[in-house]
Amino acid sequence: MAFYGGKELREAYRSAQAGSYAFMANNIAEQNILIGLLQGYSERKSDLVLQVSPGAAKFAGAGDKLAGLRSLSHQVQILGDRFPVGIFLNLDHFTTKEMDIIEIAISERLVSSIMIDASKEDYDKNIEITNKVVDMAAGSDILIEAELGKIKGVEDEVVSLDAFYTDPDEAVEFVKKSGADLLAISVGTQHGVSKGKDVVLRTDIADKVHKRLVENGLDVPLVLHGTSGLLASQIREIIRYGICKLNKDTRYQYEYARAAHDYYVSHTSSIVPPAGVPDDANGLFSKSDWTPVKKDFDPRVVGRAIQERIKRVAMELIDQAGSANHSIVGGK
Repeated sequence: MAFYGGKELREAYRSAQAGSYAFMANNIAEQNILIGLLQGYSERKSDLVLQVSPGAAKFAGAGDKLAGLRSLSHQVQILGDRFPVGIFLNLDHFTTKEMDIIEIAISERLVSSIMIDASKEDYDKNIEITNKVVDMAAGSDILIEAELGKIKGVEDEVVSLDAFYTDPDEAVEFVKKSGADLLAISVGTQHGVSKGKDVVLRTDIADKVHKRLVENGLDVPLVLHGTSGLLASQIREIIRYGICKLNKDTRYQYEYARAAHDYYVSHTSSIVPPAGVPDDANGLFSKSDWTPVKKDFDPRVVGRAIQERIKRVAMELIDQAGSANHSIVGGK
């Protein structure tokens, strides 16, 4: 069984902090990205952290978030059995709007961890909501991630127009009162599309938060959201300050689109009728001397192109984070 719960995920994060590396947490919404990630992580022999956002669950479930989450979770578990690395699944940016789904995800053990996003609420309300989810997950072997501070930009269904840095002293109190297992902090990253050269990382904040937590005996891995715009050098730098999970979504969305675009552009002449030929898709051009090439428009062909590109990008990001050859399956 390659799909693991919170106990093994905590162990993976502890090893990452001790070894000065991190895990990319990769969002999925459908099978091509999932397969590409499984292939890339297996080749690099790194444990794989996957994530499902509310929007991804809604897409995968044809409008039904719970159906989509169940579908994606079962895909991860079934496909994951074929690959020799540890695989984990996190609910990403679920809010109070999805409390019923969170409860079912816990009872059915659909995930390894849950990120409850109450960062838009005031400090005390954030603690209250996080603590409620922690209580819901008690004894379930599912970790709870919370966020303190706000990260500017749009992440799925969560929008923040302003960024607020995490206060190191508040972080200690927040973890103690909320009981969160992981803490996402705000140090200057941005959700969505951003230019790495314009992202000013407050590594001093990450360093202070990490040190304050350790000084207070709190074993809490730190998480960084909005990392798709970071440069490789910035990723390597921030890992030095206690970050062991970095979220990736936008990068994969872009690579997916580019792979499909590049494929179809290079096969335009065998898929799209030339000028002067009636666009008779209904009759598959039976009345024309020109016909499309089936092996070029078969969706499985472009699907494999997408999987290969995702695999290549995943391996690049694994190398940046340093998690290659680190897996709970068979050790290092």
